[in-house]
Amino acid sequence: MSNPDRNARVTRLVRGMPASDGAGVRLTRVIGTSQLPDLDPFLMLDEFGTDRPEDYLAGFPDHPHRGFETVTYMLDGRMRHSDNHGNEGVLVPGSVQWMTAGRGLVHSEMPEQLEGRMRGFQLWVNLPARDKMCEPRYQEFTPEQIQHVEPAPGVVVKVIAGRVGGTAGPVYGAGEAATAPVYLDIALEAGASWQYGLPTGHNAFVYAYEGGVQVGEHEHARNVGAQELGVLGGGELVALRAGDAGARLILVAGKPLREPVARHGPFVMNTREELMQAFADLQAGRF
Repeated sequence: MSNPDRNARVTRLVRGMPASDGAGVRLTRVIGTSQLPDLDPFLMLDEFGTDRPEDYLAGFPDHPHRGFETVTYMLDGRMRHSDNHGNEGVLVPGSVQWMTAGRGLVHSEMPEQLEGRMRGFQLWVNLPARDKMCEPRYQEFTPEQIQHVEPAPGVVVKVIAGRVGGTAGPVYGAGEAATAPVYLDIALEAGASWQYGLPTGHNAFVYAYEGGVQVGEHEHARNVGAQELGVLGGGELVALRAGDAGARLILVAGKPLREPVARHGPFVMNTREELMQAFADLQAGRF
């Protein structure tokens, strides 16, 4: 039996809000709203998922970034990305891109399909002040490069970042030493359960995108339904149990930076002056 003093519990339940971004792509914003402006070091979480081409075909034309990282995880569909540094590639179902914007780049993400389902997540991860002006870089991993583990009966975990037992995810952020991210995609069969130990001191959340999951044990157990985010607190041991329909969810955690955040649109810095410099640098073509 687990030590109840170590058990994480859901301290807040948040449901995403309809939003649009890019040239009108419809999505659900879960972190980055008035309900949950951020969860240090996480700045934004968007879920996109639609069978309607008109909801995604406009894509995300050229737009700048500075001062943070974006993590794109594709579940269904194909997305082509390119930037003003000459990088280009296609994200396919099951692939992950971890982009460190650093001092700045201008990139685009456009659908590589005219019909069919487009589904996935984009997460924004803050960078510590010391890394905000680092060189931009990409990490891209195909589905074959992301290991699956089966830590319990009826449980399959894709390890994108962090560790499950002896299996480490391939992704590491530029702020790795600062945020030490964990990003797991967890599939639970009906009634299956599993416990995962978070790194001490991390902020964490679960987001159920199919089915529902019970988080916590005994009197602290709380259900997180489909399209709900549960902010975790109270301990490091996350107990998960699927409902009758099974569950798919992401479990994401990171060490908080506890630094001032100055944010405007695609720029996330530490001071207003740094934000103004970012706009000046963009207009001067220094990205």
